Parts: sequence; C-alpha cells; structure tokens
Amino acid sequence: MKAAVVFDLAQGPVWADFTDPQADAQHTLVKVRAAAISHVVKSRASGKHYSFDGTLPFGVGIDGTGSLSDGQRVYFAFPVAPWGSMAQYAPVALTHCLPLPDALDDITAAAMANPGMSAWAALVQRAAFNAGETVLINGATGTAGQLAIQIARHLGAKKVIATGRNPQALASLGADECVVLTTDDDTLSAQFAEQASQQIDVVVDYLWGHSAELLLPALAKHTPAGSSIRYVQVGSLAGSDINLNGSVLRSSPLQLMGSGIGSLSLQQLLQATGEMLQAAVAGKFTLATTPVPLHEVAEAWPLDNSHKRTVFMVE
Repeated sequence: MKAAVVFDLAQGPVWADFTDPQADAQHTLVKVRAAAISHVVKSRASGKHYSFDGTLPFGVGIDGTGSLSDGQRVYFAFPVAPWGSMAQYAPVALTHCLPLPDALDDITAAAMANPGMSAWAALVQRAAFNAGETVLINGATGTAGQLAIQIARHLGAKKVIATGRNPQALASLGADECVVLTTDDDTLSAQFAEQASQQIDVVVDYLWGHSAELLLPALAKHTPAGSSIRYVQVGSLAGSDINLNGSVLRSSPLQLMGSGIGSLSLQQLLQATGEMLQAAVAGKFTLATTPVPLHEVAEAWPLDNSHKRTVFMVE
C-alpha cells in the first residue's frame, strides 16, 4: 500500500510504498479517509518525541478518520507500529475505534480530534472543571487553544481569559478577557495579578516557559482567600523548563498537574476524544483547516503551522 513513511529522521515523511498491514484477532483494518498533523506527530517524525522507539522506517500519524469493513465511520487512534494513520490502511485495535457523529465530516473530525482531546482531557479529566468556573487558556491562538475556549464555553464557563502574542488573533477568539504576552514583564505581571484577584479556577497552559514564570506567582499571591486553582500543563511551546520558587506552591492552594500521554491512560485519552467529538456537533465547534492530498505530504509537511490544521486526505 501507499503511506507517508519516514526513512530518514532528518528528511521527514515521504509518499512511498509500505508493507501491507494485516488484520488479526485483536486488530481490524481501517480504510483511512483523513489524518491530521499534530505536534506529537511532528515530534515523532523527527525522532524527538519520548514515545518514539527508534525503529526505522515507520509510518507517520497516530490517529485519523476512516471506515471499517462494514462501512461504519470511525475515529481511530494508535495504529500498531510500525504503521501509522497517514496511509491507505491502518491496523487498529477495535477498542481504539470510536463511532463518528453523522453530522461531523471526516476532515473536521480528523482536524479536531487531537487538539480537542487535549483541551477536553485537561478540563474534564484532569481539572474536573465545573460549570460556572473561570478558566484561563495560556496560549489560546493555536488550534488547541481555540478549541479549549469553545469547549470551556460548552461546559458552562462563567468567564474565559485568553492569552497569546497576536492581539488581532486574540480579539477574534470570543474570550471575555485577553492578555497580550508581548508586553513588558511588569505590565504582564500586573495583568495576571488583576485577573487572579477576580478568581481564576482553572488554567490550561499550552506554552509553559516565561509566561508561566510570571503567571504562577501572580496566582499564588493574588488569588482570593479560600479559593483554589487547578493549573494544568499541556504543552511547552514557549520552553520546556521554568524557574519556579518552591514558596509559590507552599504558600498557595495551587494544584499543579500535567495532562497528556502518561498522566492519562490511552483509554482515558480515547474517552476524552470520543466525548469531545460527540460534543462538537451540539457545541458547534469550529477549526480552520488546510486539506491536502496525502500524496503531497513531503511538500506540505514543512508548511504546517499551529494556526490551521493540516489534514491529509487519503484518496
């Protein structure tokens, strides 16, 4: 069959022939219709993700949409290595296949699945978010952050605060408050302090890095007495390490946790994805996409960015 295959970690995936997968007692073959690039997929394709086992060559992609032999449309995840989801067929455990709502098309579902899962898992499974609470999305202009705002609204957030570097992009997200991260540190700390003093219940952080170094102390110092904050670290787009004084955690009711592969089981991540995809119709979630035929993977791969989801269509 044809697939997007990595032969050289420095080169990236190319359209090539790859060994046909076979169904067995534990796995079915999914006829793939669409699969999207995500940060995890890009990191794995370059050999930098912690889940990469070093085997070459391998098919890229960890999830997608397609159909089973009986015609059932499904979202699927975690094909058996070395096969990936960006291929004509993918061998997948039946427990890793979820039925798709009829009103959700293959491209939209493939685009939303990974960023929507990260937002849903962070809010629902890790933070145990409750209707009527206030949430701050740190790094809201990327695709995951955009969906996090919509999901928080759908779940009944009283107030949504969005941060990002692009004022125009922030203004278009529909958040109640926006914090532009390109201002100087004193101004940014003051803005974080003002928001914290009005009560922030949950933070979903896609950036980490310097903004987290300013946000965490502001939360610790200015959160109203008797309140608590659940801070969920999801991504590290602004840096993988921060300087954090231990007193910030000792002196405040701040719960610092992560959300991702490892902090949640594969079944929990699939559950989050399934719940999000079902909610996408009722919540009218939207996400900008760039559909591309899979045979153009080598050309499209380096053009991918965090503001629109590149979705490969399998012909």
